[in-house]
Amino acid sequence: MDISAAKNTLTDYLKEKKLRPTRERFLLLEEIMKTNGHFDADTLHASLISKGLKASRATVYNTLDLLAECGLISKYRFGESQSRYEKAFGRPRHDHLICLECGDIIEFVNDKLERIQQEVCQEKKFKIQNSTLQIFGVCSKCQSKKKS
Repeated sequence: MDISAAKNTLTDYLKEKKLRPTRERFLLLEEIMKTNGHFDADTLHASLISKGLKASRATVYNTLDLLAECGLISKYRFGESQSRYEKAFGRPRHDHLICLECGDIIEFVNDKLERIQQEVCQEKKFKIQNSTLQIFGVCSKCQSKKKS
């Protein structure tokens, strides 16, 4: 992942919206671009604090919203009380299987679903911006535990 391209995207977005390019915003972007998988705001904030980096909880939440607005991260609600996030910049679109027992999130890409989505949007003359499919159920590990 090219962090400089992500920084350029954020810089352009901030200029467009007439927002200040603060040190904290870029610090958070760098930290997020190092992560893999899904994370929540509180975990990100705790990670920053543990590394001796300063950013208030409010700054973390506001910056996450900003990064989602400009397309650098994706924001999800997986049936939980708090939102989770993941890098979107430079990643292919994908969907999620969410285990209701252990909370695991399994990412997948399916070309058939992509085609169906495109067909539906064409039929309805709908210009798609973004999408995600979330399937809730029980993963194979949790199913195995119940059988034993």
